[in-house]
Amino acid sequence: MPNEMEIKVKTLKKALDVLNCFTTKQPLGVTEISEMLGLYKSNVYNILATFTAMGYLAKDEISDKYYLGEKIVLLNRAVGDRYNLRSVARSRMEAIANEAREKVFLTIPIDRNAYYLDVVFPANFGHRMSSILRYTEPLHCTSAGKAILAFSTEQFVDEYLLQPLVSATEYTITDPEELRRELEIIRERGYATDNMEAEIGISCVGAPIMSSNRTVLGAVSISGVCTSFTEENVSRFAGILKKNIRDMEKYL
Repeated sequence: MPNEMEIKVKTLKKALDVLNCFTTKQPLGVTEISEMLGLYKSNVYNILATFTAMGYLAKDEISDKYYLGEKIVLLNRAVGDRYNLRSVARSRMEAIANEAREKVFLTIPIDRNAYYLDVVFPANFGHRMSSILRYTEPLHCTSAGKAILAFSTEQFVDEYLLQPLVSATEYTITDPEELRRELEIIRERGYATDNMEAEIGISCVGAPIMSSNRTVLGAVSISGVCTSFTEENVSRFAGILKKNIRDMEKYL
């Protein structure tokens, strides 16, 4: 617990108390935080609006609730590799890339998007593209994003489906009920696929990374040209992902 005598800026403490609420639950609304902290709703709203404007929070315009934003991810990366998901996942991503002979991505959810946190290429891979890092795509467009959605809370999925599902390509699922059915299949088999739903000519297989309390933390996906993603290879890639992600989860 912080020493109250050492806290010099009370307004800053109040703002950080609000931000800390998101370590136990997301999304959160003004009323929930007001009740959690015993603060006036107007104070909570002003703090949330400021954090949102600065990128530390993001707001769902349909539910009027807030999520941690992109700036939090950047702060997390600055803490050091020893403590973050990227550090834990890196060695297993290398193993996945070399066994699958395809690119491997690590993504985490930020609001309605999949945020690309890391990429690993197989040994002796030719063209290497790292510009995708810090890039985001809607969760429903990618295998990693759909894996994250499938293992998110029912409330999050319901709120996600309230907003229009944007189309990245002609193959993107934009019908809410069709997506809901696909999420059920993903939960049953433990992995998701993307057949040119985010980019023409590119297919992916993704699986979720779960915390010890079974909260979805992110996903790892194998990505390559669609001709390499035969039914046999998709099944093999899914097995490679599951095996290595289980190893990652031991340290999360």
